[in-house]
Amino acid sequence: MEYNDQMKNRVKRIEGQLRGILRMMEEGKDCKEVITQLSAARTGIDRTIGVVVSSNLVECVRNAEETGEHSTEELVKEAVNLLVKSR
Repeated sequence: MEYNDQMKNRVKRIEGQLRGILRMMEEGKDCKEVITQLSAARTGIDRTIGVVVSSNLVECVRNAEETGEHSTEELVKEAVNLLVKSR
């Protein structure tokens, strides 16, 4: 799997959010503000998982069609299971 710049940038953005959250905690910010930022970071992680799984699925389906090693249905089920486990 090749991780493109878009995927890496998403993770870097989340990393920045988490650093900001830690700073907010250290500064004793209101818990509502901290929870809001934690929720935003979680949403970013969830969306990044979706991008990685969907990109991986596309790549795996192409390889399966070329090699005939796996069924497309099997690959889709595996991708869905990954998404379910991530929640």
